[in-house]
Parts: sequence; C-alpha cells; structure tokens
Amino acid sequence: MRVLFLGDIVGKAGRLCMKEQLPALKLKYQPDLVIANGENAAHGKGITKRIYHELLSYGIDMITMGNHTFSKDNIFQFINEAERIVRPANMEPLSYGRSTQILQVGSKRVAISNLCAEIFMNQVTESPFTCMERILAGIDVDYHFVDLHGETTSEKIAFTYHFAGRVQAVIGTHTHVQTADERIVNGCAAISDLGMCGAYDSVLGRDTQEVLDRFIKQEKTHYKVAEGAAILCGMAVDFDDSINQAVHIERIQIRPQSK
Repeated sequence: MRVLFLGDIVGKAGRLCMKEQLPALKLKYQPDLVIANGENAAHGKGITKRIYHELLSYGIDMITMGNHTFSKDNIFQFINEAERIVRPANMEPLSYGRSTQILQVGSKRVAISNLCAEIFMNQVTESPFTCMERILAGIDVDYHFVDLHGETTSEKIAFTYHFAGRVQAVIGTHTHVQTADERIVNGCAAISDLGMCGAYDSVLGRDTQEVLDRFIKQEKTHYKVAEGAAILCGMAVDFDDSINQAVHIERIQIRPQSK
C-alpha cells in the first residue's frame, strides 16, 4: 500500500495548488489512499460544506482537521453526516463529527484518527496520549494513521515513540513549516510536520504585510490569507502489506517555479 499525506491546505491558493498539482502527484506515486489536512481550507480558518466537497472532487480520500475545525459555523450543518472528515478527538466541542474513520482500502481496514497536541494549544480536553489509548482499545484494523495537530516537535516525536508498533503513521500538522525529520520507528512512519499547501510568499499562508504590522506596529489585524503561487508539502509512504508496517518514506516539497 502507498499513501500520500498532504499538509495543511491554506485558503484559495492552497486549494488551487491542490487542484493543479494532485493529478500529477497521483500519476507519479499511484497512491492507494490520499489524506490531506483541511482545517485552514476556507479563507485560512476552518472548512465549509462547499469546500469539503471541492477537496474530495480533487481526489482526496480523507480530510483531517485541527484547532480551527469549528471556525466556520457552516461546519455544524454537515460534519455529523460527512464520512470523509475527522476532527480532533480531544478538542471542544466534543459532540460534533467523528475523530476516527475506517476505510476499506483493497483488502485492508484502515483507520484515520485526528488528535490535538497539548502544548500551546487551546480547547484541548485531555492529553493526546490518554485519548489515543482509549481509541486503540476500541478498534481493530490493519493500519492506523494519526494526524497529530500540534505546535511542538518534541510532543509529536514523543507520541510517535510511544505508539510506534500500535499505529503505522504519526503525521504532524499545524505549524505550516515542513520538518526534515521523517523517520520509521518500529514500522511507524512519522514526521513532526508535513508543512503546508499554501501561498509561498507569505507568513505561514497569511499576508506578509499584515503579519509585519502586527509584530512591528502592534496593530490589531484581521486574518488575511496571502495570494499567489503556492508551495505544496507532503509525504509518500510505502507500507508492506505482508507485515502491515511502513517501509519507505519520501518527503515531498514542490515550490513555485523560480523559488
């Protein structure tokens, strides 16, 4: 099995990048499953029903979320019925959506779970370690992939070492900056952060001048998403179906031409 994991899709630039780049990526890697983080897909914060279906139409099989899951009120209208989206299991409000979904991929049952890390994150109800133990106790699958949405590399690496052997991928998201620490630990593929799919000339996908005004002039700013050509970040992972373990990782970063 080969799985393509794609980083946080940020605003219109990220969605357009996905529309343009994903067909070529699928042709090159021939993935059996495509998973992308969509928590910033709607103008940089949250997701809407229209954008949810838009991303699926591009060939994404499962959308993971994060701390901006409920930033758009529109999500309450569809998340309970949406079978291709998971939200953090340990983040308020807990009564909407699903945190783990199971897909049949060929002969394999694949679970995709979404969790928030604790450090520097808001609205987290419990440790992701405690929450993941409970999820694992109630599920029986061939593969289990986890999107751990969090700020610090240390927490995400520690989570990997604790659950390696019981899950087959721990994919870090949230920081929008791709880390160069991809690894396989006891058959578990991991990276601290996939990076983002969003405007390259930006500050984490946000308009650069707006962010500078906030830092330098202490101006109260709105969340303005940057425009322009986008970078696409992700990772392709090969799994050996005879042992249900990760065996190869390729980090992906496609910058706009001339960058």
